[in-house]
Amino acid sequence: MPEEFDVIVIGAGSVGNPTAYFLAREGLRVLVLDELAASGQGQNKAAIGGVRATHSDPAKITLCRESLEIFAGWKDATGTDIGWKKGGYCFPAFDEKVEATVRGLLPTQKRYRLNIDWLDAPEIERIVPGINPDGLRGGTYSPDDGQVSPLLAAESFTGEAAKRGAKFRYREPVRALLREDHAVVGVETDRGQYRAATVVNAAGVAANRISALAGLDLPILPDSHEGGISAPIRPFLDPLVVDLRPGPEGRTLNFYFGQNSEGQIIFCYTPRPVIPGESRDSTYEFMPIVAARMVEVVPRLKNLTIRRVWRGLYPMTPDGSPIVGRAPGVDGFVLGVGMCGQGFMLGPGVGKCLAALITHGAPSIPSEVFDLLSPSRDLYAGKKEALK
Repeated sequence: MPEEFDVIVIGAGSVGNPTAYFLAREGLRVLVLDELAASGQGQNKAAIGGVRATHSDPAKITLCRESLEIFAGWKDATGTDIGWKKGGYCFPAFDEKVEATVRGLLPTQKRYRLNIDWLDAPEIERIVPGINPDGLRGGTYSPDDGQVSPLLAAESFTGEAAKRGAKFRYREPVRALLREDHAVVGVETDRGQYRAATVVNAAGVAANRISALAGLDLPILPDSHEGGISAPIRPFLDPLVVDLRPGPEGRTLNFYFGQNSEGQIIFCYTPRPVIPGESRDSTYEFMPIVAARMVEVVPRLKNLTIRRVWRGLYPMTPDGSPIVGRAPGVDGFVLGVGMCGQGFMLGPGVGKCLAALITHGAPSIPSEVFDLLSPSRDLYAGKKEALK
């Protein structure tokens, strides 16, 4: 006989682990399945750990505010240090175009209760010590944003969910979904069948394959981004800095870097054009491009020792926003997919919402905001996220 649970979560990553935790906290019998050897070993460990509610989309602002509250209170709630650092995010403006962009987003960001303001150049110089003052016009600063260790967070969410009875089974990919009429009632793996009233697809890059098993065709296509980390240096930089100016010859869309709780400088950029596919190989051009921009913005970074670089995957949707909620036309199947490279920062907020939706019939944030991420929306008609 198949083992029975209340909810099966597919994917032990940035979204799946918090979802399992919040479901288990509600007293539900939860099974989490992952094809890898441990929690957080997919794209979660490729995240640089930045957590910001500084977005242009109301749903992402609201969900990430939820995530920030969870991360910030995690040590007090569980006794576990996950490397939380409340240093904020700073978007400096060195030209008129960037200033117009970040200033133009402030009314929406404030409407959805994001703590953010435009600061003049001297204030930005105070917040980002050593920033290049040449051409600096000012910038926005959101002090409640921060950074977390992705691996420590994955381990802690897993441990706290397991304490509440959740079962985690690794190296067990889902091969089929069990169907009855128009409902998903469980899953099948190489090791057997499991039944549940609800199955959550939180499979990250594998989301399309899992959704196809339910007869859904979701337009989620991965592209890749590189990141890196330095050896630790004396702490001096509180916020994570985002430079929205494109890189040389238009080959990057933006740059971002910050200093984590261990003193290491973490960094990344958004390539342009995008690099589609699932290759995780590093490119020859990443370090020269990102190093030049980091030193241009904060010259004191010129002598950094780089410890390692890596490349991770962003499961992208056409409008740049996640697909979250009940699957259309398929009872018992819930989606938390297409995080567009922001799964780590969105994960706790998404997990809390999905747990509330499954347990109580409504998300933990206002439905009119949550519905902006609905799987039933027109993915090609919405306004795209301005701060990818």
